[in-house]
Amino acid sequence: MSIQSIKGFTLIELVIVMVIVSILATMTTDIMIKPVKSYIDLERRSTLVNSAEIAIRRIQRDIRRALPNSIRISGGGTVIELLHTTDGGRYRAKKAVLADDELVLTALDSSFDVMGSLNMIPSGELVIYNLGSVTADAYAGNNRETIANTSTHNSIMLSSAKRFPFPSPQQRFFIVDTPITYSCADSDGDGFTDELRRYDNYSITSANPNLATLSFNRQAKSDRINCSFRYDAGTATRAGLVIIEIKLTDAVGESAKLIHQVHVDNVP
Repeated sequence: MSIQSIKGFTLIELVIVMVIVSILATMTTDIMIKPVKSYIDLERRSTLVNSAEIAIRRIQRDIRRALPNSIRISGGGTVIELLHTTDGGRYRAKKAVLADDELVLTALDSSFDVMGSLNMIPSGELVIYNLGSVTADAYAGNNRETIANTSTHNSIMLSSAKRFPFPSPQQRFFIVDTPITYSCADSDGDGFTDELRRYDNYSITSANPNLATLSFNRQAKSDRINCSFRYDAGTATRAGLVIIEIKLTDAVGESAKLIHQVHVDNVP
């Protein structure tokens, strides 16, 4: 009779198999984890960049609608304020026929005809020749007056008779509806700014507004946000320039910084 041999694994063979399996498992884990981690990192960075880009686009849109010479920076470059325009046109400075209503700039006047037609029935505040100086400053109100609700597309009626300090060389006027302020704020009191806030629909004042008393809309939020605004007013023949810098940092320390320049037409 033949003796049948007993087959099995030796201890050495078992250890070798375990080592090989461990090596393969480690290699497979690295192959799987690294692409997943890269994807998560990319998503996090994209979220930061998109948030900063959306905020900058909103700020840029408001700046392009700003009343000439109404941009002012405060808070060491962390706060920007402007007067938002809704419409504008040219006023009649001289009669063509007797029925025309011209704007008298040498005395009090409460109405004038619009050259052409406005896009909408005007409402808000009317400003003529804003220089952003003491003599012609829309914030102070010496070249600004409220528009009466009897105004039309072709005729402006003021709530009170006004003598504007300077005529516009191009006979231009602007209609503003609200001031707008952007600022980075600390929402949780940890000493670091984490929200970019937009304030609007508050009264126009010569002094910078007290933001703590105003309601706001949040434009961006992250673990930390740093805002920086710089403004070069330019000249009568050269456009002004606003430089916006926003840096967002998330909870794991990933950050994204965007810098954008906006040209501003300050010809009043």
